Amino acid sequence: MAPRRPAELYRAPFPLYTVRLHPQRPLAITAGGGGAAKTGIRNGVHFLQLEQIGGQLSASLLHSHDTETRATMTMALADDIIAAGQDASCHILRFRLHGALCHGSICPTAGSGEKGPRRRKGPSPAGQGDTQSQSSEVTVESLHSVRTDFSPDALQKAVRFNADGSLLVTGGADGFLRLWEFPSMKKTLEFKAHDGEIEDIALGPDNKVVTAGRDFQCCVWQQDQLVTGLRWNENLPGIPDKAYRYQACRDSGTFLGLGTVTGSVAIHIAFSLQRLYYVKEAHGIVVTDVAFVPESRGGRELLAGNEAALLSVAVDSRCKLHLLPSRRSLPVWLLLLLCAGLIVATILLLQLAFPGFL
Repeated sequence: MAPRRPAELYRAPFPLYTVRLHPQRPLAITAGGGGAAKTGIRNGVHFLQLEQIGGQLSASLLHSHDTETRATMTMALADDIIAAGQDASCHILRFRLHGALCHGSICPTAGSGEKGPRRRKGPSPAGQGDTQSQSSEVTVESLHSVRTDFSPDALQKAVRFNADGSLLVTGGADGFLRLWEFPSMKKTLEFKAHDGEIEDIALGPDNKVVTAGRDFQCCVWQQDQLVTGLRWNENLPGIPDKAYRYQACRDSGTFLGLGTVTGSVAIHIAFSLQRLYYVKEAHGIVVTDVAFVPESRGGRELLAGNEAALLSVAVDSRCKLHLLPSRRSLPVWLLLLLCAGLIVATILLLQLAFPGFL
């Protein structure tokens, strides 16, 4: 049976280019905008609270951070720090939640004796034009702004933190990979990784860096040394080397989430690449980013029995929810019982066929 059309979790008043989920809190952060063009389209970073309402995952706007004339094209998240790619620079923002953001509610500030403010429930109405802050529960401050791309059409296109948040890696239209100490933002390494734009970056636990470029290459780096490169035609004979180019994908550890330029969204098993979920043209326009609900305690509560949940955003201003229902499986005790029964049945059949077998 084909999956149902994905639910529209949230709609912004501007094109969406990136989405991140907090690993410990029921919080999604999405961003985008219309850039510097005077079209009346805003630029901003939206903070969304995720919660289960009536058995369905819902999002409500907590805060809208105005980024003036700069659209956020890429974003990385490390605890309460956001590294936002805006034009040719990386803007480092810190957000604070006043009162712990708990599952299903905004907790009151300790000792205040007051409940959190009332918030709009569910996804924002279609065509909503005003997305001012829904509460004062979130404040955002700017810490740094560092230029990270120096091409004629300068644009930071990718940014990632390493696992402990001590290192930030950026890539852009000039093809250079740049590594920065964090939080000092001191540049420690810079080298030409691709001929043309770097489309995406991923970091491994040993700080190996994987880069995907518009030059049809996907490379694995240790510092500035090339460890290996991936090529389509090595694994898929008969397909021209430039029939496809590498773009973004996200791996939850168990599942792999994919979004396409035609707006389709898929979820695969990570180790076997077996496809479990696919919706053709879920957005109908290029999917700009995807993110899994984290496999943490709070994330499992948000899943509400589903095996995985993937958020996708696109230029159509929508954030959509893709649910992977739990697959039916036999309990371990029943499998062991069936195995024991099979062994006993085999022995009995052998005894009947060959008297004196035992």
